[in-house]
Amino acid sequence: MNKAELIEAMASGASISKADAKRALDSFISTTSKALKKGDRVALVGFGSFSVSKRAARKGRNPQTGKEIQIKAKNVVRFKAGSELSGKV
Repeated sequence: MNKAELIEAMASGASISKADAKRALDSFISTTSKALKKGDRVALVGFGSFSVSKRAARKGRNPQTGKEIQIKAKNVVRFKAGSELSGKV
């Protein structure tokens, strides 16, 4: 499912216009992104939680040359599914 299909499903499920569903989805994405950028955790009971964790620097290999390379440390977004979502899947 892509973003357009999600917007369409949200609009029909909530009996709202596609424009309203798009604004709601964009607002959710923006708010969640800002919270994660600050280092906060976003938890949706029954669905799951989004959090940020640090990935340490490490050594890797260039698959074409086999040469060892250094991969920089970075922050990554993690999603842990809630029990209700896990049960439905």
